[in-house]
Amino acid sequence: MTLVFNGPEQGPVFVFAHGAGAPLTSDFMQQVSEGLAQHGIRVARFNFNYMQQRVDTGSRRPPERAPHLLKQFSEVISGINQPMVIGGKSMGGRMASLVAAQSESEVMQHVKGVACVGYPFHPQGKADKLRIEHLPDIRCPLAIIQGERDKLGDYNEVQTYGLPDSIQWCWLADGDHDLKPRVKSGLTHQQHIQACIDYLVPYIYACLDRVEQ
Repeated sequence: MTLVFNGPEQGPVFVFAHGAGAPLTSDFMQQVSEGLAQHGIRVARFNFNYMQQRVDTGSRRPPERAPHLLKQFSEVISGINQPMVIGGKSMGGRMASLVAAQSESEVMQHVKGVACVGYPFHPQGKADKLRIEHLPDIRCPLAIIQGERDKLGDYNEVQTYGLPDSIQWCWLADGDHDLKPRVKSGLTHQQHIQACIDYLVPYIYACLDRVEQ
């Protein structure tokens, strides 16, 4: 897989995976990556194989099954071969969390933190099909940046899940799955994207500072 980098070569590394329906070049992925790079973070992006085929051929392909996506994510981590924080948007963040839950995996020697943006706690309209069983198995720091009215897990729903107290949260007022608030909230999508960046910067540095101490 081809990696696209933003930020200085010697910066702390954040591997940032895309969501199910948009590639590494989406506006959201681009804005967050460039925003982090401005703060000295080295962001690595990649397309999962199904998405790269979609980009190359123009044909719409559904995501591969989780074992294939996890294998590809692990290959990226092994290829970079240094301490890093991993994460992603929606599906990409979920895959990062599944990688991190595999504590016996060799790649976990490199993973020092996980950051999920718009975590898909359940499929839309299927609130009973939760995707949280592995979260207590994650031993490194885990942060979730979530819109308060995300249809894949809103604030009120998530409070009932009994998730580990160790999870670090950044709730964005009135944000949807893409962190976009409604006009009546008085907030803007750009403000929430910037809030996401502002939260990730110190979090990534803190996770990797622990490695050096």
